[in-house]
Amino acid sequence: MKKADIAEFYARLRAANPAPATELEYASPFQLLVAVILSAQATDVGVNKATARLFPVAPTPAAMAALGEEGLTEYIRTIGLFRTKAKNVIATCRMLLERHGGEVPEDRAALEALPGVGRKTANVVLNTAFGHPTIAVDTHIFRVGNRTGLAPGKTVDEVEKKLLRVTPDEFRRDAHHWLILHGRYVCKARKPDCGCCVVFDLCAYKGKTA
Repeated sequence: MKKADIAEFYARLRAANPAPATELEYASPFQLLVAVILSAQATDVGVNKATARLFPVAPTPAAMAALGEEGLTEYIRTIGLFRTKAKNVIATCRMLLERHGGEVPEDRAALEALPGVGRKTANVVLNTAFGHPTIAVDTHIFRVGNRTGLAPGKTVDEVEKKLLRVTPDEFRRDAHHWLILHGRYVCKARKPDCGCCVVFDLCAYKGKTA
């Protein structure tokens, strides 16, 4: 995709959604971190249902650590891989208390050192909680990057690097949200809804549905 087309691509997404935001529900960087850990291989809707019960009871690392793995499991049992996630979340809470004074660090290396936190989760927290211009590539963004020609790549890391390179500075902070929402609701995996796509004419996808 040409440089001018990329700028137009993002300008149209911004015009359609001037203030994009995550669909995960949270009230603090800690709650966002937990929600993102829980969201792996799960829907935001499913995570929100679980955290609506969990966060009022355990809104802080100390309160959640006090639940223990078994206590936390009772709140997140409806989420896939709940036992592994419970183990990671409790271990993360303890590490936040021991190493960071109970606060979520605004640092990539420190975030990725937490149990259950990889590059994608760190990117989401840095972007959404702290405003860093990072782009977390999930399955939706990977698909959009490749399908549209915006940032084609064979791996998640390759797509992320290309997105960071080609995305104009003015769009970089919100790019993650625009792309994930576009992939989730318009450029869907099985059948993209090209008829209502605001970037239809800029997209390089050969299998357009309209």
